[in-house]
Amino acid sequence: MIRILVVEDDRDISALIQLALKNAGYDVFAAFDGQEGANLLETQKFELCLLDIMLPQISGYELFSYINEYSIPVIFITARGELDDKRKAFRMGADDYIVKPFEIEELLLRTENILRLHGYKNNLLRVGDVELDAEAHIVRKAGREITLTPKEFELLHFLLRNKGVALSRFALYERVWNDGESGDTRTLDIHITRLRKKLGLENEITTVHKLGYIIREKT
Repeated sequence: MIRILVVEDDRDISALIQLALKNAGYDVFAAFDGQEGANLLETQKFELCLLDIMLPQISGYELFSYINEYSIPVIFITARGELDDKRKAFRMGADDYIVKPFEIEELLLRTENILRLHGYKNNLLRVGDVELDAEAHIVRKAGREITLTPKEFELLHFLLRNKGVALSRFALYERVWNDGESGDTRTLDIHITRLRKKLGLENEITTVHKLGYIIREKT
């Protein structure tokens, strides 16, 4: 599993980022000041760091120089949106720069893009005790492989890639059946029912009234 270090002193923002990354299938570690971030870098291996600039003890710029020794890609996440700040970050070697406030979806897209550029793919997606391996095209429940039809697999994959997001029937049907028309969404409903039954996800895959479906961890 891809491991991401989040160095952010605002605990509310950090919690939001951590939740989004975990829901997207990443293994997430958090530090709330520069020194704590440096300590984690010495004891853990990471594939990406999301780094604030204005940090207690050690600034994001100072920590960035240390991170470079480990050849870890870095996305700066900061309230400093002036061109001079961006110029400094990119000239130091930052891979990307996101200004607060930001949309979580944009953060996830930029994260996925930087990881892809560095040769990393987040192939394992999870909900409850169900795990989908996109590269091996395998689904397991509690470690036991479960056989799905190609459409069932594609539907589950799309739901998990958008974990925690309510998706319309039209969007799901269009994505899985490649049909831009309204389509027979009863086919979608049947496949949802089969996924729930095969994988025991009755509580995780829920119906969103007058919209479609959402997959999320059972509460």
